[in-house]
Amino acid sequence: MKRYFPSPPRRWVRPRGRIPLFHAVPTRQRADGWTPERQARFIGFLAETRSVTEAARRVSMARETAYRLRERPCAESFARAWDAALGRPAGAQARGKSHPPAAPGKRPRKVTNEELGWRVGTGLWQVRIYRGRFVGVMRKPDNTALLRLLARLDRARAEPS
Repeated sequence: MKRYFPSPPRRWVRPRGRIPLFHAVPTRQRADGWTPERQARFIGFLAETRSVTEAARRVSMARETAYRLRERPCAESFARAWDAALGRPAGAQARGKSHPPAAPGKRPRKVTNEELGWRVGTGLWQVRIYRGRFVGVMRKPDNTALLRLLARLDRARAEPS
């Protein structure tokens, strides 16, 4: 008969920095897909476990779909939160394809009205970590996106047709 000894207790490593507020990646609305709350919970579990596979398993998603979500065009904020959860410096690349920040002389990507509407509707997501463990997520309204969207709509209405 084999005898298995108990494994030593896992040492929990605290994230090096705080996980920044982030916008969820726009996706199709599916109950079994990457909802905004599921994305935030994934980042929280990623900060706790430091394993993409384990974090994806805890939110009942596949590891490959997590990497695909990170590579989407509107996922810059999500990618920064991912890097912060793993303790990487800002702008670090996970698989060599991460969206780098805009160059100093280059203008950032334009944000469409549809994307601003998504940001207003879903808000900003904050991951709550206490003593190195994920405890929950909190949704905050994104007032900046709302004001930007209202300013664009006011300018569009004021233009002569």
